[in-house]
Amino acid sequence: MEAIRIVMSAMWLQDPDSLSSGNSRLLMIFVGMVAFALLLQACALIAMAVGAAKTRKRGLEIFEEIRAKMMPVLENSHGFIQETGPKVKIITDNLVEASHVVRAKAMEFDATASDLNSKTRAQMDRVDGMVTSVLNTTSDISETMQRGVRVPLREFSGLMNGLKAGLDVLVGRAKGSGRNSRRDTDPGW
Repeated sequence: MEAIRIVMSAMWLQDPDSLSSGNSRLLMIFVGMVAFALLLQACALIAMAVGAAKTRKRGLEIFEEIRAKMMPVLENSHGFIQETGPKVKIITDNLVEASHVVRAKAMEFDATASDLNSKTRAQMDRVDGMVTSVLNTTSDISETMQRGVRVPLREFSGLMNGLKAGLDVLVGRAKGSGRNSRRDTDPGW
């Protein structure tokens, strides 16, 4: 095609009076080439049109096959959807209602657990106070009893030691005269 354009532009640039037999021959060849190219182009377009028609026909056949096979499936699906639509709506409504009930019960359980937790803490604080009071009182009583028993025991022990010492002195004086005489006579004492 490019060659044809070059030849045609060359012809146009020549003088119009200089149409010679050689140029007219070239012009005829050029016109023949253009006619041949147009004929080839027309044949290609006809072939493409025939191919497109065959492809369209085959596409319609495939579409009809698909339609024939899919229509029962679509009708069954449509029937199934029509049949199960209300059931699915009931199920979703029930799920929403169950969700609200579960949320309310969870909030109620949380409130109950919080209340129970606070009461348990209060009771634990109360029991802790009672146990601390009992332990402090027990410690005070134990200390008082130890003092109450220890002091009289110490005093009794002191009294007994004093009595014993007094008895030893008395018994020693009574025996003392005999002892002193033995000491004087016995060098081992």
